[in-house]
Amino acid sequence: MVDIGTSPKKAVILLSGGLDSSTVAAQAIADGYEVIVLSFRYGQRHERELLAARQVAAALNIREHFVVDVNLAQWGGSALTDENIAVPTEGVQLGEIPITYVPGRNTVFIAIALSLAESKGAEAIYLGINAVDYSGYPDCRPDYLEAFQNLAALSSKVGIEGNAPKLIAPLVMDSKTDIVRRARLLGVPIELTWSCYQGGEVPCGVCDSCRIRDKAIREADGISAA
Repeated sequence: MVDIGTSPKKAVILLSGGLDSSTVAAQAIADGYEVIVLSFRYGQRHERELLAARQVAAALNIREHFVVDVNLAQWGGSALTDENIAVPTEGVQLGEIPITYVPGRNTVFIAIALSLAESKGAEAIYLGINAVDYSGYPDCRPDYLEAFQNLAALSSKVGIEGNAPKLIAPLVMDSKTDIVRRARLLGVPIELTWSCYQGGEVPCGVCDSCRIRDKAIREADGISAA
C-alpha cells in the first residue's frame, strides 16, 4: 500500500559542473534526498562548466535544474571574471587569497539557494565548498558556513518557524584526493565534470584547478607525480 501522505525530503545543490559540486550532488542522492540543482552564469570565463553541469545532472537522473544569471563580471576583481587578469599557473600560495577568488560569489549563490530552497520546501542545501585545497578563500571555511547558517535562521519565514534549510558541506575538510575517491564510490561521472579555469573546449592542464585535480586523480590511482 502506497502512503500518499508522505513526500520525499528535498535538497538544493549548488552545481557548478566541477568535481566537488558533482560529488556533493551524488552524496545528497545517496543521503536520500530528492535533488534540485542550481547553477549560475555569473560572467565566468569558464562558462564551459555549465555544459558539464547539465551533463552531470542528466547522468545522475536529476530532473529539476535551474540556471540563474547574475553577472559578477560587470565589476570584475577576479581572474575568473576579468579577462584583464591572468589565470594563475604558479600554484596556490599558503596564507594568500588567490586571485581566482570571486568577491562575494558564495554569499550571492547561497542567498539565492536559500530562496529556492524555501520556495520548494527543501530542508537542506548541499555545497561543494572546500577549505583544504583552496586555503585562503574566505567563503569556503567552516566558520563562514556557520555564520551563514545563523543568517538563514534569521532571514526567512521558515527560519523564524525553526525550519531553516540546513547548509551541508560534506567535503569542506577533505583533500582533493579524498574527494576523487568519494566521487568514484558514489558513481560520479568524473569524465563529465569540468574544473579548468580557462574557457576553452578542453582543459588547459596548467591552471591551478587543473593541476590540483590531475594530481588528486593520480594519487587516487596510486600513481606518483613525475
